[in-house]
Amino acid sequence: MTRLDRRALFTSGAAAALLAATGVSLEAAPRPGGRLRLAVPRDGSLEQVARGAVFDGLTEIGPDGVLRPELAEIWHGGADARDWRFELRGDVAFHDGRALGAADAVASVQAWDVPGVVRVEVTGPKSLRIELAEGNPHLPYHLAAPGRIVGPGGEIDVPLDRVVGTGAYRVEQAQAGRHFRAARVDGHYKAGRAGWADSIEVLVIPDESVRAEALRDGFVDVAALPAPAGLLGRGEFRYHPSVEEIALAAHRGVGVPRVIGRQAPLDDGRIAERWWIG
Repeated sequence: MTRLDRRALFTSGAAAALLAATGVSLEAAPRPGGRLRLAVPRDGSLEQVARGAVFDGLTEIGPDGVLRPELAEIWHGGADARDWRFELRGDVAFHDGRALGAADAVASVQAWDVPGVVRVEVTGPKSLRIELAEGNPHLPYHLAAPGRIVGPGGEIDVPLDRVVGTGAYRVEQAQAGRHFRAARVDGHYKAGRAGWADSIEVLVIPDESVRAEALRDGFVDVAALPAPAGLLGRGEFRYHPSVEEIALAAHRGVGVPRVIGRQAPLDDGRIAERWWIG
């Protein structure tokens, strides 16, 4: 058997999937409150986690691996799966107070690279239509892919310190490639289902030994791709997916969902809204 690539394991989410296969979890139910702090390499992980916390998509893959609504409350496709209609939630606002409208979703879809899409149009204040060149019954799954997020007027590729989304967390402070901090949005439509921590913080620490040290000494709660020698036998930590192949390490006080889907792992940027402090 070939040796697993720890970096590929983290970014692909296989770590979370393998964790689920072992049945490891902290609590049966998440706990709200606290501050969740993550240390990541300088490999784009900060931006991935931050945008996953600040933005939502039309659909999402839940931690149980099941497709479910996000900004799109309902959808249906035509008989040939070429013509798709989406109805947006009516209780969603961007972090600056603007109400989410169909024009925002249409502009965002047009900014994505979704193969086969030939037309996207507004059909009502909260309704949109997506036309495909060929029928594709899996379109709602494709729309849940990482990066297919909705921003005001389709503005999704903006610096972290200026992002405005509809996600469970609002940006407080950000510096690209270095640091990100966000606070939970009060009254968010996902309240009670996601966004457990009061605040989240992501720190870029390039050196794997220093990431291990930061976790060991309590400066962070989760470390991605830490140096094993800095942790093994030196504290109470959980290793994902295993002690032999550490992609993620966390204090035992960090909780993860009991069931984690294999097709859309927590590490697709949703770790910030789905993990919690026990």
